[in-house]
Amino acid sequence: MCGFVTLWHAGDEALARDMVARLSHRGPDATEVTALAGAPVVMAHSRLAIIGPDDGRQPINQGDDMLVVNGEIYNHEDLRAILGADEFESASDSETILHLFRTGAGRWISRLDGMFAFVLATPGRIVAARDPLGIKPLYMARHGEGLIFASELKAFDGMGLVDIEAIAPGSLYDSARGHRQWYRIPHGAAEAEPGLDVTATARELRLVLVEAVQKWMVADVEVGSFLSGGLDSSIIAALAARSRARAGKTPLKTFAVGTEGSPDLMAARKVAAHIGSDHHEHAFTPADIADVLPHVIYHLESADIDLVRSAIPTHFAAKLARRQVKAVLTGEGADELFAGYTYHHGYVDDPRALADELTRSLGTMHNINLQRVDRVTMAESLEARTPFLDRDLIDFAQSVPASLKLCRTDADAAEATGPTTEKWILRKACADLLPHDLVWRKKAQFDEGSGTVDALQEALRMITGTTGPIGRDVEGAVYERFLRQAYREPDMVLDNAGTWEADRVRRPAA
Repeated sequence: MCGFVTLWHAGDEALARDMVARLSHRGPDATEVTALAGAPVVMAHSRLAIIGPDDGRQPINQGDDMLVVNGEIYNHEDLRAILGADEFESASDSETILHLFRTGAGRWISRLDGMFAFVLATPGRIVAARDPLGIKPLYMARHGEGLIFASELKAFDGMGLVDIEAIAPGSLYDSARGHRQWYRIPHGAAEAEPGLDVTATARELRLVLVEAVQKWMVADVEVGSFLSGGLDSSIIAALAARSRARAGKTPLKTFAVGTEGSPDLMAARKVAAHIGSDHHEHAFTPADIADVLPHVIYHLESADIDLVRSAIPTHFAAKLARRQVKAVLTGEGADELFAGYTYHHGYVDDPRALADELTRSLGTMHNINLQRVDRVTMAESLEARTPFLDRDLIDFAQSVPASLKLCRTDADAAEATGPTTEKWILRKACADLLPHDLVWRKKAQFDEGSGTVDALQEALRMITGTTGPIGRDVEGAVYERFLRQAYREPDMVLDNAGTWEADRVRRPAA
C-alpha cells in the first residue's frame, strides 16, 4: 500500500518530490523519485511494505518501462507462474502488472485480481488504471500539454490546477487510445426464480465468502481485523480467525473503538471471546474527537457530514490497529451488496428497484465510504482490505435475488411474513459463525453504535463554545472551516469530493 505521483510532460524531479512528500503518510517505509531515461516521465513513490518487503522497491524501472502501484494483486503468484517466474526481478506483487502489459493482450488488465491503482510509462505512452470499484484512489490533472497523476488530492494543493478528475473505478486511461471502461458491475437480480434452493444459495455464498477472506489475507506481514461488533466486521473476523487457526498461526488480532460503554464495544468483546481473537479496544471521549477533527478532515479530503461522522471512529480504530499490524480486514461493502442500510427497508416490496439501487450504490462507493476507509487508514500508514468487495464475491452476490437480501421474514423461514430483515441471506449463510443474538442484531451505523454521534455533539459544543444541540448546518460549517484552513486551495478539494446523499434514491421506510 502506497502513495505515488507521476509527471508526464509536466515537471521535474523536484516537483515530484515536493508532491509526494504530502503523501508520505501512505508509505513511511521508503520514498523514491525516478526519471525514466529517454522519456519525459518522472515517478515518485512512498511505500508501505506489505508483500515482498525486502525487494519490492518502487518505482519499478525495467528496460524502457517504469511503473508505480498502490494496492495489492492477490493472484500475483498464479500470474507469475503463467507469465514465467524467470521474467521477474522481485517478489513484489506489483511487478505482475508490468509483465501482463508486455504481453500485448487486449484485455490484459482484466486478469488482475485485487485492489489497485497504477501508472505505467513507456518512452512514448502512459497508461493509468484503477481497480473495479475504486478501492484505491487515483487522480489525473492536466498541466499544460502534460498530465500529472497522484494518489490523493492534497498532492495537487497550491499548484493552481483547474482540470482535475478521478480516474473512474474499473477504467483505464491510455495516452495513445484514451479512456476505456474495462470492468462493469454486474446488474443485480431481483426476484428468486421458481424452485430456487435458498439453503443451497446460502451455502454457496458462504463458500465464496471463505475464499474471499483467505485471498484478502495474503501478505508477508500480519493482517488484523477491525471489529465493531456489527454483523459485517464480525463475519469477516470470524472467518479470518478460523483461517489463521487452521494454518497454525497465532490468534487473529481484532480492534474495536467507541465511547466507554457503547454498544459496539460491548458487542465486539462478545464476538472476540466467541472467535478467540487477540482483542484490543480503545474508548475515546468528546475531547479526543475535538482534538483530532482537523486532522481527520484534512486526510479525509471531504467536509461531508455523514462521511466525517463515520471517519471519526475509523480514525481511532486505525490508530489502535497500527500499533500492532500494518494491514486490517474491514466489513466495508456488505451493506451495498446485501441491502444493509436503513433506507433500504423502503424497497422491501419492490425487489427490482432494490436491485437497481444496490447496483447504483456499488458504483458510487469509491468517493464516499471507500474514500473514507482509504484516506483515514492510510493517514495512519495502515492498509485496509475489503473482502466483501472481492470480484468473485461481487459477481455471486449480484446474482442472488434482492428478495433474499431484504425480506419480510424471521431467522428461520424465507417465506415468513414477520418484520423486515436486512441482509437476510448473508445472516443465513453465516448463522453458525457467531452467537444467535449477534447474527440477528439490528444494524447500527458505525458512528451510532460506537457512540460517536453523542460524543460528537459535545465535541462540537467545545469547538463552537455554545450550549444546546448542534444542528447539521452548524456541524457542516465547522467541517468546511477546518478543511478550508487545512488547504491552500480548498475549493479544489471540495469540488472533487463525493457526498453521501449524491444520487441516492430514498423511499419511505416499510
